[in-house]
Amino acid sequence: MSTQEQSDATTTTGTQSPDAVVVGAGTAGCYAAATIAREGYDVVVLERKSETEAGHIACGDALKGADAFPEAIPKSKLEPAFTNTGVDHGRFEIPQEDTVLEIPVPGELAVIDRWEYGRRIIEGAGDAGVDFHYDTVVKNVVQADDGRVTGVETIRKGEPLEYESDIVIDAAGSLSVLQDNVDFSDSTFDTNVNYSHFCSAYREIVHVDEPVEWDDALVFKPTERAAGYLWYFPRTDTEINAGLGFQMTEEPMQLVDDLKRDLENRPEFEGAEVEDKLGAALPTRRPYDSAVHPGYMAIGDAAGHVNPTTGGGIAGAAYGGKYAAEQAIEALETGDYSEDTFWAYNEKVMDHFGARYAALDVYNILSTAVDVDDLMGLLAAMPGDKLAEALYSGSTDIGLKLKLEALLKSRGHWGTIWNLYQTKRRADELLAHYENYPTSPAGLAGWQDRRDELMEKVYETTGAEPKY
Repeated sequence: MSTQEQSDATTTTGTQSPDAVVVGAGTAGCYAAATIAREGYDVVVLERKSETEAGHIACGDALKGADAFPEAIPKSKLEPAFTNTGVDHGRFEIPQEDTVLEIPVPGELAVIDRWEYGRRIIEGAGDAGVDFHYDTVVKNVVQADDGRVTGVETIRKGEPLEYESDIVIDAAGSLSVLQDNVDFSDSTFDTNVNYSHFCSAYREIVHVDEPVEWDDALVFKPTERAAGYLWYFPRTDTEINAGLGFQMTEEPMQLVDDLKRDLENRPEFEGAEVEDKLGAALPTRRPYDSAVHPGYMAIGDAAGHVNPTTGGGIAGAAYGGKYAAEQAIEALETGDYSEDTFWAYNEKVMDHFGARYAALDVYNILSTAVDVDDLMGLLAAMPGDKLAEALYSGSTDIGLKLKLEALLKSRGHWGTIWNLYQTKRRADELLAHYENYPTSPAGLAGWQDRRDELMEKVYETTGAEPKY
């Protein structure tokens, strides 16, 4: 009997009792599971897709920070999926201004074959000792009388199967169904989440006969409607990830038709063939204030661990998985599965990328209240190298030199510049507050009160409707 057949025989009936259950075989789930398994614990990843389809996820396929990944799955395991490592800048096409803005991107950047990458992280986690149960759909979450999560109820190939576990890690993606089934009333877990905090996206893998001229760039373009955006990421010079998305706060776009229309209007895609089509939802919101509950942690998209301005989430998911796993290991070693034990996971996320993502979310809020043509005109006038420095410096500071150059070159957009400047001040204030994230659950409520006061100033400055 093969290993897969043995797994099928033991997972279609009764109850399983691993040390930890991870729901979802994406980046966050695989890194969390691999980190725990390397410490000798029994870890099962539950994946709703088949073994053949697992790892097939709609994604922009651009990986920022490709030079630094957690050690639980070696980078060498992933590198064959890096199909284009020659990308070094962003190319912003601004039809309203009949111009193109090129912005250098510092650090290592790669465009990847997402399905190959997905298979390789699953294989890497398997090498670490993780057991994968495919075709497994979580139907409910089990909680003890004291509220602690103690397992999940699933259906696998039509048969009910329960997993009893000391820890459940939710890596089930955007708008995770697990969170609909957990009673969080006695914990700090962030429940201020709704569909308007997410983006709907669709992408195709397109083959062209002739190499594109921009195979060293990530191409971005606003759609004709304010809610939408397009991207073209070159996996190779003839294989392009073409995608489009819209914010769920806006009127729905006909994603397939809108993308098709733009492709037909671009000469480089004449005669192109589409290989793969897929849709998804992704967070365009701040990270969860707290992603922990007794016996339970959420990671990756299920905890809002995505750069809300770019949609980039692979590196954050990998590290979020690592940080959650470290606290899971501590809990397994001590037998303490409380929020206090898991809390350091929240702190590590906020310290590494969460605080910056929360501050960047301010610009998403601004974008809902400004005239898109004015904003595009302003971007077209800004110096690309200085804008890149501001975007990738790790803070929200625009820099005095950038402000002065923008003012000199953008006389027709002074009102927008002033709005942007004031918004950046609000973002800086918010970032400073996030850098004082509380060190225990007891401090969260007071920290949230002050954060919400700062958010009121954001809404007042931008003129946007409240997001949270």
